[in-house]
Amino acid sequence: MIAHHAGGIPLHNTAGPSRSTQASGRKIAALSALATTFSAAFVFAPAMLTKRPGDGYANQGELVETVQARFVEYWNSGVRAFSPSLQSAVDYWLRYHVAKAVIAVILLTVLLSLGRMLFSSFVNAGPLALGKKLAYVSAGGLVTILALFSSVLVMANVQGVVASFSSLISMLPMGETDGKLADTLGQVRQQLAQSTGAGSQENPALDLMINDFALYHAAMAVIALIAAVGSLAVTVVLWARRTKTARSDRRARLVLGSIGVLAALFTLGLIVVGIANTGTAADPTPALAAFFDGGL
Repeated sequence: MIAHHAGGIPLHNTAGPSRSTQASGRKIAALSALATTFSAAFVFAPAMLTKRPGDGYANQGELVETVQARFVEYWNSGVRAFSPSLQSAVDYWLRYHVAKAVIAVILLTVLLSLGRMLFSSFVNAGPLALGKKLAYVSAGGLVTILALFSSVLVMANVQGVVASFSSLISMLPMGETDGKLADTLGQVRQQLAQSTGAGSQENPALDLMINDFALYHAAMAVIALIAAVGSLAVTVVLWARRTKTARSDRRARLVLGSIGVLAALFTLGLIVVGIANTGTAADPTPALAAFFDGGL
């Protein structure tokens, strides 16, 4: 209903804010439902999307058993190239990580949209009771943390796409003490202890493992440093916006400042990860030895 001066000039629209609030509420609810859906899809959908007839991976346990058997066969083959059976498992794992990476990107996009809606709704909500303020702050904090976590999931799965073999063998039970796998792991550890670097191994399979492990960490170094540049840009934008925001607009300054601090810390973490992985990529053998000793 529109209120008027005597001359017919509108003063305010009492229905407008209510409709705007309801529309924001519906959008937030829809985005929350999407975030929940894609969170579940991230866990359950990749195996269904990437499985092909004949793969024989009914569940995660069967995949682990298959990887164990094929890794032992590969190590004992005396050749550098993957056997067809191991190549099939590596190809499956690559497709699996592609599916996870795509879903994680979609989830991250939804979470960023949800966070933006919550920010806008909180800033423009008008006077709020303490309970509603706490609800907004809690929801915003949760969405921010989930968005950061989703970013890490994107990075990890892109890394898995680039170096699927190293990602796949991380499923091996390194503490195995009996059977063919235990014997194979013992041989790997022994040769790694004697190794001076890629190209000097008696077993060609170990040479491939060292090279792929270097690629695995080089990929994360590049991914982390690219992400750090993006995160730094976001940090700068957030603090610039906070600086330009009027001091009377406490809600906007609070949200911008809080997210700015988290973005800055996330940037520092990414830089540390990038540097650490660069060092490992340059000299992968000690880290691979620690990995087979169960230290990574």
